[in-house]
Amino acid sequence: MKRAVGRYSYKTDVGRIRIANEDQALALTNPNGEVLLLVCDGMGGQNYGELASRLTRDIIAEEFEKKPRLPGVFLERVWLRSVVKKANTLVYNESQRNPMYKGMGTTLTICLVSKTSITIGQVGDSRAYMLIDNKLCQITEDQTYVAYLYRSGQISESELKTHPKRHVLLNALGVYPSLSIDIFTKKYEGQPLLLCSDGLYNSVNPNDIESIIRLDDLPQQKCDELVSLANANGGSDNIAIVYWEVLRYGD
Repeated sequence: MKRAVGRYSYKTDVGRIRIANEDQALALTNPNGEVLLLVCDGMGGQNYGELASRLTRDIIAEEFEKKPRLPGVFLERVWLRSVVKKANTLVYNESQRNPMYKGMGTTLTICLVSKTSITIGQVGDSRAYMLIDNKLCQITEDQTYVAYLYRSGQISESELKTHPKRHVLLNALGVYPSLSIDIFTKKYEGQPLLLCSDGLYNSVNPNDIESIIRLDDLPQQKCDELVSLANANGGSDNIAIVYWEVLRYGD
């Protein structure tokens, strides 16, 4: 089976207001030549959100390193679901073991890239975007109270960024012993992918993100430019970014 061969970069930044960085970002390949991208945005106050996101990142990276080749999209989704649930159990058990960590959790947006499809897992309000026909398109749905209100027609799009409950999550990893995760597969034809936490998309408008992604710069330069722009616009939150682009297809 041919695999996508490309280049990527990822970056986190504490921003200009927060003291600790609770965001995590990661892009890596495994011995099978498969590609995994993920972003986590920890929650729980002080450094506890940092622990939740770091535990999640590390256990998923460990499982991905030993992931077998799987024939077909269905088994890819099964594997992804099992790994994310394992991360949920790890974070939840740690929060129960130490009362200081009670209530900690994290968002998670994770993507497995193959030649013709991408399999995505979504928990919370970090996001995945794809550049389709040179237009930036959000391909995940935020699992927040205001996103629910918008999808059900109770508020307008203009109210999404100003609603008093805009920061309320409907789902997070590690908060409860069981987890609901949205897993889906999309057709993929080598388009650039961007995963990010809300520290980016709440500070940088989609047109500016799109303009930077469309540049001929290297992935690291694009990540640097996005972080710089988020901080120039206030940097009110931690920032996490993963960027991936295909160069060719190989065995």
